[in-house]
Amino acid sequence: MVLLLGPSTFFSGGRRRIRELRIAVAGDASTGKSTLIAAMASGSYSESVPPLLPPTRLPHNLFNDSVPLILIDTPSSLDKQGTRNEELKQADAVVLTYDCEERATFERLSSYWLPELRRLEVKAPVVVVGCKLDLRDDSRLVSLESFTSQIMQQFKEVVTCIECSAATMYQVPEVFYFAQKSVLHPVDPLFDYERNALTDRCVRALRRIFVICDQDMDGALNDEELNEYQVRCFNAPLQPSEIARVKRLIEQKVPEGVNYTGLTFPGFIYIHNMYLKKGSTETFWTVLRKFGYDNNLKLRDDCLPVPSKKAPDQSVELTSEAIEFLNGTFRLLDTDKDRSLCPAEVDKLFNTAPESPWNDAPYKDATEKTSMGYASLKGFLSQWALMTLLDPTLSLANLIYIGYSGNPATALQVTRRRSADRKKQTTERNVFQCYVLGSKNAGKSALLNSFLERPFSDSYTPTTVEQYAANVVELIGGTRKTLILCEIPEDGVSKFLSNQNCLAACDVALFVYDSSDEHSWRKSRYLLERVVRKGELTGYRVPCLLIAAKDDLTPHPRALLDSVKVAQQLGIEVPIHVSMKLDDSSYVYQKIVKAAEHPHLNIPESETAKKRKQQQQFFYQSLMFALVGAAVAAFGLSVSRARAIKKSSVT
Repeated sequence: MVLLLGPSTFFSGGRRRIRELRIAVAGDASTGKSTLIAAMASGSYSESVPPLLPPTRLPHNLFNDSVPLILIDTPSSLDKQGTRNEELKQADAVVLTYDCEERATFERLSSYWLPELRRLEVKAPVVVVGCKLDLRDDSRLVSLESFTSQIMQQFKEVVTCIECSAATMYQVPEVFYFAQKSVLHPVDPLFDYERNALTDRCVRALRRIFVICDQDMDGALNDEELNEYQVRCFNAPLQPSEIARVKRLIEQKVPEGVNYTGLTFPGFIYIHNMYLKKGSTETFWTVLRKFGYDNNLKLRDDCLPVPSKKAPDQSVELTSEAIEFLNGTFRLLDTDKDRSLCPAEVDKLFNTAPESPWNDAPYKDATEKTSMGYASLKGFLSQWALMTLLDPTLSLANLIYIGYSGNPATALQVTRRRSADRKKQTTERNVFQCYVLGSKNAGKSALLNSFLERPFSDSYTPTTVEQYAANVVELIGGTRKTLILCEIPEDGVSKFLSNQNCLAACDVALFVYDSSDEHSWRKSRYLLERVVRKGELTGYRVPCLLIAAKDDLTPHPRALLDSVKVAQQLGIEVPIHVSMKLDDSSYVYQKIVKAAEHPHLNIPESETAKKRKQQQQFFYQSLMFALVGAAVAAFGLSVSRARAIKKSSVT
């Protein structure tokens, strides 16, 4: 199989092309930095090398990957430390040198140089290089093998330790080959040294590749599928004898790696483990990059055609084709046909993705679940709608990870601008985002929990970060829309409004207040006024609704009267009274969707805006009168001239 192919089979196509790599060479003075660079550049040793070389460019065809290398010689003097640090921060890889003659220079690697790189937050891989090997007295100094494991265990950024001699050109090219290799074909994303096994993310990537290649979905790669895999990755077919030999090898090492049909996933894993044991990381990365992976074992950007050109008041939704795929995926996962997915079934869904995207905020606990804590179909689809709205790239990537085989460019669609929707007085959106604002303990979180059909709780926990709740709302006539509620904590409103485009992504703004508490109403009114002003200043005016929560309590008279008065003054709907405790909030979500579907209604207008509109109307009326007057005067003048001409002609 591919084990028969050497590193020369590596290709640079199929991944993001790298124009050049900067390799910074650092270390104590007189350890041989400049001499090492000069020997590599010229192919020979020179005794007269300047103390600091300018950036040195190596030919692009020096190694198989055809990537030019720029070798950066760094100064060792204290007065040029700033220049050295900047070069280290910009480097793609760092070569740290020590003098094989001087033990102190080696000890300085762990006492100064490697800690210094961490202090500078240098993320580049490090190759430790012992120079002047030809001058070393082996009777006095320890060998490379005795300290390699110690320094690599203490500093994970060290990927290779090697000794060389510029005078004899021994292993000089290997120094920069390993430096280049550490960038283009890194080991860390693939192998966990502490567990002595492939990383979880690497196994997930290989599982996806295996599933793609297993076209008949029988859990094994037959000879034809193996050959197609080989051709796809290495542009070279396999002979039947080669396939048989590889299978025998795997069967000896991993009995479960081969069955009567072909190569199983454990066998597939074993082969890729062999790449690492043989040091053939190039071959491993050839496979990964052919299937679209970058160095972080995520799909490259060029594999994710996410719409990039959109206005702030546009959003991204899944197309009907993508939703149909997700419906089918749900049915396949729901093996017990209980119309819900248990956590294990959801984990299985994402076992070909780098990780499950729903384990952390803002997606965790953001959708409806059954009494058993399982994901319903509504919750499942709402979770995808939420992810698509907040992070279209993540959503598209995960669609591909879980097996979406359609054209990725047809999975997402950009909606029409909200400003255009308001002019047309209608919208084509299927997903609406609603911001929920209000005072502390007004009932915002209870509104979100009720939307997800969670039981009411009297206990109060202040919200400190934005919280989301997404669900499907069924309207009269059977129409379904996805509504996403985003609760903005009171303490976070100022930061939220500081963003110029904060209201651009909003379809409806809700202002929740405790109807029994005048202070709560005043706070919500204040927030409403701020949002109205922000919308008028930025042009992103949004429909607003007032939610009088805790309707099971005795309403405060002043809050009751004032809220109605304010709504009438602003030209929006009167407050909607609800009680989450009495579980009478279901109709509220339909009202929110209706407000989103008619985006020209319930847009508040401040007194300042009204006066400005009146002034504009007065100006236009005055201008119109002036134009009419000018036209009449011009007409009269024309008539007078005509009469005068006629009279003079008669005379």
